[in-house]
Amino acid sequence: MTAAQRYLVLITAFLALVFDGVELGLMPVASLSVSKSLLGTAFTAELGGEWFARFTAALMLGAAIGGIALGNLGDRIGRKRAMGICILFYSLFAAMGAYAQTQEQMLILRFLVGLGVGGLWPNGIAMVSECWSGASRPLVSGAMMAGLNAGILLLSQLARLWPITPDSWRWVFQFAGAPALLGIFVLLVLPESPKWLASRGLAKGPVTPLRELFQPQLIRFTLVGILLSSIPMIGAWSASKWMIPWSDKIAGATNVGYKAATQGWWALGATLGSFAGAQLASWLGRRFSYALISVCTLAITVFMFQKSAPLTSGFHAIVFTQGFVATLFFGWLALYLPELFPTRVRATGSGLAYNSGRFATAFGVLAAGFLFSALGADYPRVGTLCALIYGLGFIVIWWAPDTKTGELES
Repeated sequence: MTAAQRYLVLITAFLALVFDGVELGLMPVASLSVSKSLLGTAFTAELGGEWFARFTAALMLGAAIGGIALGNLGDRIGRKRAMGICILFYSLFAAMGAYAQTQEQMLILRFLVGLGVGGLWPNGIAMVSECWSGASRPLVSGAMMAGLNAGILLLSQLARLWPITPDSWRWVFQFAGAPALLGIFVLLVLPESPKWLASRGLAKGPVTPLRELFQPQLIRFTLVGILLSSIPMIGAWSASKWMIPWSDKIAGATNVGYKAATQGWWALGATLGSFAGAQLASWLGRRFSYALISVCTLAITVFMFQKSAPLTSGFHAIVFTQGFVATLFFGWLALYLPELFPTRVRATGSGLAYNSGRFATAFGVLAAGFLFSALGADYPRVGTLCALIYGLGFIVIWWAPDTKTGELES
């Protein structure tokens, strides 16, 4: 590829992940307003928390299925085609959310949005990893994951300018449909990965990447990738994200923009943390850095829920720190997962590993929703109990292969 083509791939994939992040950040900041609007007089605080969990679980379930099915598609028909399809999926179904009339309709649409959200990550990361190799990979991988959280940051700032309320929330779903134009651009203009083209030319017989991942040669890498991806994913959605509806509950009546500010501070920390995670993995080694991130994330998340609260002094500084530390995982994963798999199954393997965690997350978030109701809508207790999942990372990482060279297997 020419230098111009490589930069075009990087910029396009970055923008696709920015809008992917918008989809991920949409319901945490809009969920209570949507539920108050669609449920009307039937709305209660417990129901609001339960529907937040359901919307999150639907997105995670869709992302898990999409990451595996559409990641597989990327190994079959090409990275760029799969990327374009994924962007169209999450954009068009998000836009349809502006016209939802019931909670059930919104639930189905969030699942369909999740298909595209989950499918984009493995194809975008595989595409960029194959077009940018060697010493630049930690920087590029970090930049890609920073894009995901930059999308959440972008959404939070828009929500501060134009508050999302029970009377005004449909605009944000219309905005989330705009990236459909980017999807069309990807399909028509973006060049394909040369490594993928070369691997197809060398393939013998029918390609079955999903089946190959569970053959003796790769099954250990597949299972380890799934475990390492699941821990931070479950923690992020069943523990960390409760800070936003918690802020809405405490501050919403007096400061309608406080929840967006909370998400903004978290997303700013997350943008920096997801970039730094790949650098940390490169500097300290894959195993030690993951273990360190696990311990630190557990500590800061428990501290946030037990020693601080919305509207108190220093809360947003703690939220920023939690966002930074907890998302170091995702920059780490963007660098590490492509190193586990050869080119012919890289998108499928990365997608399966990253998104299988979302299956567990979907059930974990639903369990957190039931726990939320059982504990009387006690946000700090739910967040603290669910944060304990981060401690498993310190144990699991020592079974992972140490990819010291950082080179991608062809």
